[in-house]
Amino acid sequence: YLRRHSFLKHQSMCYHDNSLVSASLEALIQHLVPTVDYYPDIRFREVAPKLVQLLTEWTETFPYDFRDERMMRCLKDMTHHVARGDEYSWRAMQQMTQRLIKRLSALGQYEEAVAALNAVAMERPASLKSKQASAQRSDVLSVCDDPFVLAQQLTHIELDRLSFIGPEEFIQTFAMKDPLENHKGFFRKRKTSNLEAYVNWFNRLSYLVATEICMPVKKKHRARIIEFFIDVAQECFNIGNFNSLMAIITGMNMSPVARLKKTWNKVNTDKFEILEHQMDPSSNFSNYRTALRGATQRSETAHSSQEKIVIPFFSLLIKDIYFLNEGCANRLANGHINFEKLWELAKQVSEFLVWRQVVCPFDRDRRILQYLVTTPVFTEDELHLASYESEGPENNMEKDSRRSLRWVLTQRIRTFKPINQTHQNDNGF
Repeated sequence: YLRRHSFLKHQSMCYHDNSLVSASLEALIQHLVPTVDYYPDIRFREVAPKLVQLLTEWTETFPYDFRDERMMRCLKDMTHHVARGDEYSWRAMQQMTQRLIKRLSALGQYEEAVAALNAVAMERPASLKSKQASAQRSDVLSVCDDPFVLAQQLTHIELDRLSFIGPEEFIQTFAMKDPLENHKGFFRKRKTSNLEAYVNWFNRLSYLVATEICMPVKKKHRARIIEFFIDVAQECFNIGNFNSLMAIITGMNMSPVARLKKTWNKVNTDKFEILEHQMDPSSNFSNYRTALRGATQRSETAHSSQEKIVIPFFSLLIKDIYFLNEGCANRLANGHINFEKLWELAKQVSEFLVWRQVVCPFDRDRRILQYLVTTPVFTEDELHLASYESEGPENNMEKDSRRSLRWVLTQRIRTFKPINQTHQNDNGF
């Protein structure tokens, strides 16, 4: 055993400060799989608790692996074998399986809710903006006029959606298929639907903000909504909800909103400029990264549930993981697996897993949540036309654009068939 272990350590595994840096796949398998020589005179009763610990860690960290029926069969077979050797381990396996089934059931319900909402959003375009129609339509201020309350409800949605993102989805989003991977393996089907749903939520919130600003007839009302969303963004920053903060800033910087100069002239933009500075993309978002570190440190020493909240700017998190994955090789020149890269990936994903486990401490407001996730939003074309109708074209190019948009959207409305709008969810999905 000692000769074998020494050979593996010095010939096929590389260490630095007692940390594994790289190893060949064959050496790792040899090192992890017990044999008669490797664990002399060992009994199953001694192995069972370690096996339960390994499977518990697996099912809790990567529960989505067990959506595959073959994986569940393997888990049931393992439970059957453990039951014959150790009653305590068998009870632990039963509890672990129950938690796993509960988690997968919740995941299925979540995905069905998101799919239903997406179907409604895609088949129910917002009505073409007109002076008469917009005067009768509800806006965000009629649903919630308290910036702190709206920021709380946005945080509910963010944490709900974050909690269903599996850690493997980050790598599966952009990882190339390993040529050594058996295409008949358990994990050949890559699923990133929950991550994609979260990115879609960011886009929806940005368009919702732009829609709310471009929709009102009166300039004074538009200015009030801009100021309201600035206050909401500030509250999101204070909470640690950087994803909603960035979505609001993105919506307010869309060209149909940015061109409303007469409206912006009525707005005190001091707070907005400070928020934009915090999320400035220059120097690789250095200001935001500083704020994120501050929020993370606050979370680690939190004395209340609210102080634990850290919701990162998600697109940048994905970008960071992407460049780390692309910038470092999975295998070194000697064929060893690059553990330094994997440690760094694990560090970033593990930090995210801590953030997503926070339970939102704020009271839910069903009416506000439903408005945020179901109210119709303008498409890009509709936003531009609404902007032109709020503040007329300033040059011939904008006049031509307005004329073209009117014709296109009129044709679109004529071919639109309403559907039965019954899909809503109280959880803010």
